[in-house]
Amino acid sequence: MATAQDVPLLIISTASSSERRITPSWTISLLKAKLEPITGIPPAAQKLTLRLPDQSEETVIEAADEGSVEIGRWPLVAYAELKVTTTGDSNFASLPPLSSVEKYTMPESEYEKLSGTVLAQKKAQQVGRFNPKAPEIREMKVKEIVEEVRKRNIAVGARCILSNDSSRRGTIRFVGPIPSLPGVQDAPWVGIELDEPTGRNDGSVNGVRHFTCEKNKGVFARPEKVGVGDFEELNLDEDDPQMEEI
Repeated sequence: MATAQDVPLLIISTASSSERRITPSWTISLLKAKLEPITGIPPAAQKLTLRLPDQSEETVIEAADEGSVEIGRWPLVAYAELKVTTTGDSNFASLPPLSSVEKYTMPESEYEKLSGTVLAQKKAQQVGRFNPKAPEIREMKVKEIVEEVRKRNIAVGARCILSNDSSRRGTIRFVGPIPSLPGVQDAPWVGIELDEPTGRNDGSVNGVRHFTCEKNKGVFARPEKVGVGDFEELNLDEDDPQMEEI
């Protein structure tokens, strides 16, 4: 049964891979139209297959009248893979993988010489790291975030929820700085092993492992987004009546 809530899916094609929110009430035709600028494949040439998390089987999404059949007829589960390929009888040549396309990257030394850039404006206005007091400001912010961790009783092994979605519960597996992530350097992040595969990783980020868990059960969040408490693991079995509210 379709739900009114949008569902985040992983859109996979030969030319791209990205996360998009899909509305179950969309028709197949509307979905294909929205996928064209993402994948580069025209709607008439698209073949859609859906693979649920931790499953190997794929389900083909098709209908005789794609203009009236809603995509919510299929089991849309958060972070399932929606693969977009070309139909066997199509003459359309899909775009090559992005990894094979040569890209130009301007050296940082050349970028720093340009005028009228965001970097030049930051230097002129002494914003961010160009502020003479930047080290003091950063140290103060780090202390504030560390204090937030202490106040919230955030510690490895504690049960928690993500404050922006109480249905996402898990166990804290990591607390500490992650230099490769944006934000205040040296400030702690919270690594969580979620109960359900609604995360983004397996405990590693940008090639560095901070803890180990199953695929898509790991997530890293700021301390202010984490609530610690005696949270029981949700029962998300198909027969659970709560499923209609999730």
